Amino acid sequence: MPVIVLEAKDFTSPLFLVRTWEVLSSCTTFSLVASLEPSEFSKNQSHHQHVNTFRIFSMFTWCFFFTLTLLIHILSVIQFHSLIPVSWKNLTMTVAVLGALMCLGASVLFPWIVMDHRVVTPRSVAAAVVSCLTFLAYTAESYVLRTQAHEQRGYMGSTAGLLKIVQLWGGCQVIPLLVEVVCGLPGVVHRWQVLVTCTAYGVCVLMCVVTLVVILGDFAARCLLPFDKLMAGFSLIGVLFYMVATVICFTEILQLRELGQSAPNKSAELVIMEAVVASITLLAYTMDLAFSIKLLCDRSHA
Repeated sequence: MPVIVLEAKDFTSPLFLVRTWEVLSSCTTFSLVASLEPSEFSKNQSHHQHVNTFRIFSMFTWCFFFTLTLLIHILSVIQFHSLIPVSWKNLTMTVAVLGALMCLGASVLFPWIVMDHRVVTPRSVAAAVVSCLTFLAYTAESYVLRTQAHEQRGYMGSTAGLLKIVQLWGGCQVIPLLVEVVCGLPGVVHRWQVLVTCTAYGVCVLMCVVTLVVILGDFAARCLLPFDKLMAGFSLIGVLFYMVATVICFTEILQLRELGQSAPNKSAELVIMEAVVASITLLAYTMDLAFSIKLLCDRSHA
C-alpha cells in the first residue's frame, strides 16, 4: 500500500502548525525538567517526597501527551488514520482538550513546587514558561477543532463531550492531591474520609474511562443499555459521589482551621486545591446530568 502524505498547502494549515508547536514545546518542557537536579526542587528533605510526587505527575503529563500528539501528527501526515479502529475525530478532540487541561494543571503545580521552596533557577523558570506555551498550544488546537463543522469534530466536540473530558481531568488531577493530603495529614484526615473519597474518585475515573472507550471505539450501538440512559446514569452517580467528596474536602478545611498552627501549611494548601478541583468536577457532572435529562425528555416527547 503506497504512503500518501499531505499536500504542500496542508503543511501550513493551522492544525499542522499547532500540532508541531505542541510536539516541540512538550518535548522541550520535559527535557528541561529532566535535566534539573533534585536539589533544584527542594532543599528541605522533609518536603522531598511531596515535591517528587508532583514532579512525576507533571513529567508524566508532558511525556504522555508528547507521545500521543506525535503519533497523531505522524498519522495525519501519512494519512493512515483511517486504518486505526477508533473514531479519529473524537480522538483528536479528546487529546487536544484533555492535553490543554492536564498541561494547565502541570503548569500550575510545577511553578508552585519550585517557587514554594525558593529554589528558582534559570532552567526551572524556562521549563515553567515552556509548559505554559504547551498549554496554549493545546488550547489553540482545541479552538481550531471546535471551529470545524459538527460532523468533523464528533461527539467529543459537543458540550456534553467537553464536559466528560473535564470530568476525566478532574479525576486525574485530584488523585495525586489526595495522596499528598493523606501523607501530609495522617492525624487529621480520618480513615473513613480517605476510604470514601478514594472510592468516589476511583469509581468516577473508571466511569470516565468506560465512556471514553465506548465513544472512541464507536461501541455506542453495541451497549446493553441505551447510550443516552447509560450516560445519564453515570452523570447521576458522579454528582452523588463528588457531592460527598466535596463535602469531605470542606470538612477537612474546617478541621485544619480548628487545629490552627499545629496543622502543616503545605497540606492545608493541598486540601484547598483538592476542594477546588472537586468543586469544578462536581459542576461538570451537574451540567452533564442536566444535558442528559433534557435529551431524554426531548426524545420521550418526540
